[in-house]
Amino acid sequence: MTWYNSFMFKKIVIFGVGLIGGSVALALKKQPHSPQITGVGRSGQSLQEALQLGLIDTVETDIGKALQGADLVLIAAPVAQTPLILRAIYPHLNDATVITDAGSTKSDVMAYAKAELGDKVGQFVGGHPIAGAEKSGPSAAMADLYIGKNVILTPNADTDANALAKVTTLWQQCGAIVSSMTAQEHDSVFAAVSHLPHLLAFALVEDLAKRDNAELLFKFAASGFRDFTRIAGSHPEMWRDIALANKDALLRELNAYQQALSEMTSLLEQGNGNALQALFDHASRARNDWAKSKTQ
Repeated sequence: MTWYNSFMFKKIVIFGVGLIGGSVALALKKQPHSPQITGVGRSGQSLQEALQLGLIDTVETDIGKALQGADLVLIAAPVAQTPLILRAIYPHLNDATVITDAGSTKSDVMAYAKAELGDKVGQFVGGHPIAGAEKSGPSAAMADLYIGKNVILTPNADTDANALAKVTTLWQQCGAIVSSMTAQEHDSVFAAVSHLPHLLAFALVEDLAKRDNAELLFKFAASGFRDFTRIAGSHPEMWRDIALANKDALLRELNAYQQALSEMTSLLEQGNGNALQALFDHASRARNDWAKSKTQ
């Protein structure tokens, strides 16, 4: 028995039982002693779907009742909803309830926790599972979504060690590899490797969709377009919130990317094939080395 199995969750409350929250629920249901899982959310229809699919055991609209006996609360709703949820659950938290989230930005979420949880801020652990799909909603949930995937936790000086251990347990029980970093480092890293690619995919699809010959363009788009733009099918509200929440870091990345595009444009205007090939070679090697490392 490993150390993290010493924490047994009896009841977990999930705000937002879609792809992310629902996949946590399904993964936990595969455990030998799976916890009772209560779903809370904005859409009654979505919650009923989650119930019918077996993602959750109960649906609760009364937050006080939902949190009775809860060991852990997972906020898997769009980031902009986080302060409202924290404010709503605060009066119903006991000293043993751990709170965590699954948002893609962390500096704002850690600030929300400090502002809304007051004396219970130590019970909050910021989290970000690096897993997902372009589909959303309860029907998109997968029990194996987190197996072998990274989850970043962002504890700070306020974070209780026991709360951190319990959230680590949660994600390990889902099959994830758990790491920690500061919220600021997290937001800088993911502005570059996650948030920027999503914005670029949205921008390309939007550009083509607005053109007079959009139908013709999409008719002949093939695998290259499909691969580059897959993530443009992601949840629009969630990505609106991420872009605004991580605005400063994302603007820096957009400026750097625009500079890279300007340099490539200049090489193309000059007809400088040697320099273009050198650029492509360097990028190709970097991408292939990364892909190889992910399969080892």
